[in-house]
Amino acid sequence: MSAAVELKNVGKIFARADLNGTMAALEDVNLSVEPGAFVSLLGASGCGKSTLLRIIAGLETPTFGEAICGGEPIRGTDPRRGLVFQEHTLFAWLTVRGNIKFALKGTKKYKSERSEIDGWLELAGLAEFADSYPHQLSGGMRQRAALVRALAVSPDVLLLDEPLGALDSFTRMTLQDELARLWRERHSTMIMVTHDVDEAIYLSQRIIVMSARPGRVREILNVPMSYPRNRASDDFTELRGKILKSMDFAGDIQQDYAI
Repeated sequence: MSAAVELKNVGKIFARADLNGTMAALEDVNLSVEPGAFVSLLGASGCGKSTLLRIIAGLETPTFGEAICGGEPIRGTDPRRGLVFQEHTLFAWLTVRGNIKFALKGTKKYKSERSEIDGWLELAGLAEFADSYPHQLSGGMRQRAALVRALAVSPDVLLLDEPLGALDSFTRMTLQDELARLWRERHSTMIMVTHDVDEAIYLSQRIIVMSARPGRVREILNVPMSYPRNRASDDFTELRGKILKSMDFAGDIQQDYAI
């Protein structure tokens, strides 16, 4: 079985007029993410996490190296790779049901029966808000609708760019549970960018710790805990400490990891 996502010696350089030159965002990144895995990219702001995610999405082209999805080189965007941003990006003029139906436009599922869309709304706990507009929903419900809209297309890979970062802590923890549940039920490959150590531990099977710019893979850590996870457990606390130590005190950078 081929990897869901594979990155080979990926580097990215941006032109920067304000610096009178260029800026290296990523350097020599090698990763292999297996189908059905939940993986987090963890690191401080500016380490290239979102750039790496955008390369996988097909929104950016690597300056060096190659990005592959499902055994094929990534050449632009593709509905097989869904993307959810920190802001919900729902269409304000469409209802929740309308947003999901619009996402299906251009796919074989566009003519899906109403019952199928209702099934997605039920799965996300949004059935009673199907005919509500985004401004009528709470922040948590809007983000839940955005997640379901992306999943309704049945992407092979769902890319999450700090999807819960704008939420308050209590709503964020609730949505973490929802995201974990949706992942287990849909069996999609999920790759999430976050700067929240606890969130990465709570959700991920593997955590990719990124170094400061130019971003490289500093370390990859397994999360051997079963779901649902206990944030107060000794194992959770021990892994948190290990990650923080890695981010602050890691030595030589290692490469060529398989997830």
